[in-house]
Amino acid sequence: MTQRVDLGTLLDRLAIDELITGYAAAVDDGDWTAYRALFADEGRADYRAAGGIEGGAGEVARWLEETLGFFPVRQHLITNRMLTLQDLGGYPGDRAELRADYLNPMCCGTAGDASAPAPDFEAGGRYAFSLVRTADGWRLTSVTVFEKWRRLSGALAGHSQG
Repeated sequence: MTQRVDLGTLLDRLAIDELITGYAAAVDDGDWTAYRALFADEGRADYRAAGGIEGGAGEVARWLEETLGFFPVRQHLITNRMLTLQDLGGYPGDRAELRADYLNPMCCGTAGDASAPAPDFEAGGRYAFSLVRTADGWRLTSVTVFEKWRRLSGALAGHSQG
C-alpha cells in the first residue's frame, strides 16, 4: 500500500511541475488560451505587487496580453519550487500549495534583433500558487506574485519605475 501512495505522490508532483512550467511557457509565448486553461473555473491571479491587477483568469489574461505586448521577447524562469501536497493521513489530497521564485527578463526588441541584445526590463520575486485536482487534472485556483526587485535598462532606462 505504501508504494502506491508514494507513486501517487510522485505522479502528482510531476503533474504539478508540468502545470507550473506550462504557466511560464504560456506567459512567455503569449498563449492566453493556454494560460486560461491552466486555471480551475473560479481561478484567480493577483499581480498587484508587481504593479498589475487582481481578478479572474480571463480578466488577467486580457490584461497580460495588453501589457506584455510591449515586450515581444520574454523569458520566465520559475525556480526553487517548494511544493506542499495536502496530506489526508498518509494519502495525497486534492489540494496543493507551491511557492517558487521567478526571474523574468524581457526585451522591447524582436527575437534576433541585434539592437536589443540585453533585457530592457528584469524583475524577480516569488510566486504563491494554490492548486486543486480536477477531473481534467491539476489546475490553479490562485496565483499571487510578490515582486522583490526590478531593473529597467535600454529603451526603458529613462522611464519611472512606477
